[in-house]
Amino acid sequence: MAAVLFNPRTYDPTYFDAETRRLLRATVDWFEARGKRELLEQYRERTWYADFLEFQAREGLFATFLTPARDAAGDPQARWDTARISELFEILAFYGLGYWYTGQVSILGVGPVWQSENAAARTAAAQWLRDGSVAAFGLSERAHGADIYSTDMILTPDGNGGFTAEGGKYYIGNGNVARVVSVFGRRSDVDGPEGYVFFTADSQHPNYDLVKNTVNSHMFVAEFTLNSYPVPAEHVLHTGQAAFDAALNTVNVGKFNIGFASIGMAEHCLYEAITHAHNRVLYGKRVTEFPHARRSFVDAYARLFGMKLYSDRAVDYFRTAGPQDRRYLLFNPINKMKVTQEAEKAVAAMWDVIAAKGFEADTYFDGASRDIFAPTKLEGTVHVNLALVLKFMPSYLFSPAEHAAVPARKDAGDDEFLFRQGPARGLGKVTFADWRQAYDAFADLPNVALLREQAEGLTTLLETAAPDAAQQRDLDFLLTLGQMFTLLVYGQLILEQAAITDFDHAILDTLFEVFVRDFSELAVALHGKSSSTPAQQQWALTRVRKPAIDPGRFDSVWKQIKNLSGAYEMNP
Repeated sequence: MAAVLFNPRTYDPTYFDAETRRLLRATVDWFEARGKRELLEQYRERTWYADFLEFQAREGLFATFLTPARDAAGDPQARWDTARISELFEILAFYGLGYWYTGQVSILGVGPVWQSENAAARTAAAQWLRDGSVAAFGLSERAHGADIYSTDMILTPDGNGGFTAEGGKYYIGNGNVARVVSVFGRRSDVDGPEGYVFFTADSQHPNYDLVKNTVNSHMFVAEFTLNSYPVPAEHVLHTGQAAFDAALNTVNVGKFNIGFASIGMAEHCLYEAITHAHNRVLYGKRVTEFPHARRSFVDAYARLFGMKLYSDRAVDYFRTAGPQDRRYLLFNPINKMKVTQEAEKAVAAMWDVIAAKGFEADTYFDGASRDIFAPTKLEGTVHVNLALVLKFMPSYLFSPAEHAAVPARKDAGDDEFLFRQGPARGLGKVTFADWRQAYDAFADLPNVALLREQAEGLTTLLETAAPDAAQQRDLDFLLTLGQMFTLLVYGQLILEQAAITDFDHAILDTLFEVFVRDFSELAVALHGKSSSTPAQQQWALTRVRKPAIDPGRFDSVWKQIKNLSGAYEMNP
């Protein structure tokens, strides 16, 4: 069975090439050698993780994983391979969100560079990565957030084909050390979209003023100001509409990895939580003998496997994407939004069982229980990504199209299309295969059949009681509808990955038992919305289902979880 939990004790990714395996294993070994005590102390003391950056520089980790083949100067190991990047980022978050974050913002930082046709800028960025540097993404501003329409970073032409930049950026990860800082601004002499400019800056330049760290963390999320900063032509990445598209397309690439941060944190929490709970005796019983504790663990365990199955399958769609197949644009925001929400639910369920243990300073859980809520807020809130997901709903539900089967992709390929995605528009024209095919393949699992029955009703709702004009402006109503639609899509990719990997049917049906309850809760929520019509309320109540309960199946899943007690504990 594939999609198993990451366990540093047994980890050996044989599905990757030899050098990828070596680098991933070296990363695990570095963290384990550092040990739990030191990592937690650095986290508590908010110590900048210079030691990890030294390790990645020495191993060429980011240079190898984050440089596309065309810019690799002939290095046969360097490529942009979404499968191995995602796996690396899951591992980094398993040891701490900060380690994941420095890689995440490096992806965002190099994104506009790799999309540029400025060969000099690409060559310089690739060399900085080889030298061990990290990158940063200078988009957000204190007054405007990520509202790129309102940027106050102003570029004044210098008369030599370049500019002088004035302005500040806010909430910029790696902004204290990055030698490649991709900065978004606008020209002082051109109005509208044609005035946009993306350029590179260097955090060590004397005209780059590092103001402060904006967060109370061992991460450095900078505020910086450019004061009469010289931007020669060889540092200009994009101008006009292309700069706008580069910003959105970079986020398309970068936010995909946020789900893997949540997976890594939830996995580590699971090992700690089950080991503690199964060995703690209260009132003469193990904590895990209480039915509510077992239910919490089974739900969390099932959700975690769902996160892994969905994300692994979404990787395949990312890697197979092209101008005629842009389905990744739907699966991407769901990976960012839904997977991170599922991780919050899983960790909360475990925390309910271990209670005060989750606050103890010598646990990974203590930090992760706070950090697990961060990924849903990065690269667009849940609400922003749900609004994006809704754009695909008509095509997905009503206009299925023929698509070639998407293969599993662990091959050593360079995902170069991600840096030539083209204009960031036309989402309504993206087509999808019939989602029912994935559900039909598991029609013998009772809870898969129940969720399909619930989800099928979405087409009925939109045909017979669709949101009226006022409701289409009521984001509160639409977001609940969007969550119901998201659950349908989420289930599709989970089932596709389960078919590919011959996944355990007991866990799979248990997961869909959770989903049937989730859909029912969403239906009740839709029923209670202030703007819901009588027809919509009636429809909502017809979607409520009790999941299929099987004590034998539950016990078989519980035994798997129980066996994780003591399966992994980080080196002290």
